[in-house]
Amino acid sequence: MNRRPKLSITAPDASPEEAAAVVAALERFMRDTAPVPAPPPAAGWAPSPWQRAALHEGVTRQPAPVEPWR
Repeated sequence: MNRRPKLSITAPDASPEEAAAVVAALERFMRDTAPVPAPPPAAGWAPSPWQRAALHEGVTRQPAPVEPWR
């Protein structure tokens, strides 16, 4: 999902330069106020036994049979 919207301005009285300046200011504001990215997990991190079991179950699970009416 693209969390960065495509900005455009619709103002009949604004010149192209003014519209571009407004859009540039909005983009800079969004960049300056964006949340800080989450830090990567620590090097020694390992999933809990519950997480490992859930991942294993999800990977080794048999696919559902194809139903003829779908």
